[in-house]
Amino acid sequence: MKFVIQIIATIIVCFLLQTFLPWWTMAVGSLAVAYAISNKGGASFVAGFIAVGLLWFGMAFYIDQITNSILTEKMNKLLPLNSFILTTLIGGLVGGFSALTGALLRAK
Repeated sequence: MKFVIQIIATIIVCFLLQTFLPWWTMAVGSLAVAYAISNKGGASFVAGFIAVGLLWFGMAFYIDQITNSILTEKMNKLLPLNSFILTTLIGGLVGGFSALTGALLRAK
């Protein structure tokens, strides 16, 4: 149950932070939520990865729909990997590692 709560709380906190502040503040939000929820390290990493990955995928899809795929087409020309997969992976890794850091700080 703490796992699902951590995912939902991370999505909400990171969305609010990214609305007003730079992209990297989602790492701070993910760390703070993981510290507050106090899951184990592996569970916190997976929860942070899923939460921020879903958030970034949703935000990228929303921007893609509004702009009629301008950014997606340009990114897919530059990189051989789909831009949605790349965005989700980068966001997920940053969120996961910052949540792991928060969990390990709490365990110390």
